[in-house]
Amino acid sequence: MVDLRRVGANPDFWYPVALSRRVRAGRVVGAAFAGERIAVYRTRSGTVHALEDRCAHRQVPLSMGVVDGETLRCCYHAWAYRGDGRISQIPYLSKGDARPPRGVRAYPVREAYGLVFVFPGDPDKAADTALPVLPAFGSPRYKTMTYSRTVHCHYSFMHENLLDMNHQFLHRGVVGKLRPELLGYRTTARSVEARYLFTHAGGKRNRSAGLLAAEGIGGSDSSDVMTIRTEYPYQTLDLVPENADRPAFRLWVAYVPEDAEQRTCHVYGLLMIEKPRIAAALHLVWPFIRRFTERVFAEDRMAVEAEQRAWDEQGEDRNHEVFPLILDVREVLRTNGVPLGPRGTVCSSASGDACASAADCRASNADVPAGAEPFVELSEG
Repeated sequence: MVDLRRVGANPDFWYPVALSRRVRAGRVVGAAFAGERIAVYRTRSGTVHALEDRCAHRQVPLSMGVVDGETLRCCYHAWAYRGDGRISQIPYLSKGDARPPRGVRAYPVREAYGLVFVFPGDPDKAADTALPVLPAFGSPRYKTMTYSRTVHCHYSFMHENLLDMNHQFLHRGVVGKLRPELLGYRTTARSVEARYLFTHAGGKRNRSAGLLAAEGIGGSDSSDVMTIRTEYPYQTLDLVPENADRPAFRLWVAYVPEDAEQRTCHVYGLLMIEKPRIAAALHLVWPFIRRFTERVFAEDRMAVEAEQRAWDEQGEDRNHEVFPLILDVREVLRTNGVPLGPRGTVCSSASGDACASAADCRASNADVPAGAEPFVELSEG
């Protein structure tokens, strides 16, 4: 069986690579997907583009460049690039000079949910591949908290961490003694969904945990049902308090590998919290909820990064998993992912065969124009 930690994320999906608010008009932001560096920029008209982060001239990163109207200029010799990656101008080039290269790879790009998504795989599949659907994001009933953090581990450790709620002992100093009970789970070729019943069995509980679960300042002894789903390549979590008819909060998260070996991933999360009857109350407790969630995330990050260090030291997975749910999600991630090549690269071609190097991937896609995709900016509820 292929070691899951040697399986790369399938590039034929939409992955967030930047926060929209960071990509201001006239600004370039450097990003990455599985070792492929990407320059994300917004033109004067407000359109966002994503290009391979290298000038075709001297390989200087285009993320160091300057946005000039609707083009991106390299900071070195001012070569100008259009949004489709083609070179539009070389200021000093005269007739009779050597023919310049055609340009660099352009990625299909979309904006939604306050995030910039790129399609790093086969560009012909981009138009037919849907973005995640998050109805709570635009709902007036919910207010969204956005997360953007780097974690030094393979993305699969993050999927396992969120889906396996039997690790609440790790968070005992924050949530007290939480007792999770697996009510059931189901698995398909692309997904695993689990339902847990949570009861508070004692111990000191952070007040923000009660606020997040819509239980009031004092907390309560109610039982909450949590549904967690890995729908490749994303994850969602819904928490419904006892006797409630809708989730108190909904979480959507994506783990985007950054390096070629995929030992580091960037976590983009959208935590959509139900507004109380007095909406201003949520604004007042917002800093406390963020502090609570950041602490929980920090504890999870400590654990998954320790798992990654153990894998690095041993050179393989030697853990002995006994929870059937996690065995299933590992199989989903393994079968939907792309095996990493000998140098940690994956091919973004339609065949899915591993390339010998990142340069091979660039060469095979250098002349592929960007998909003409309109972008959608959704506001928070």
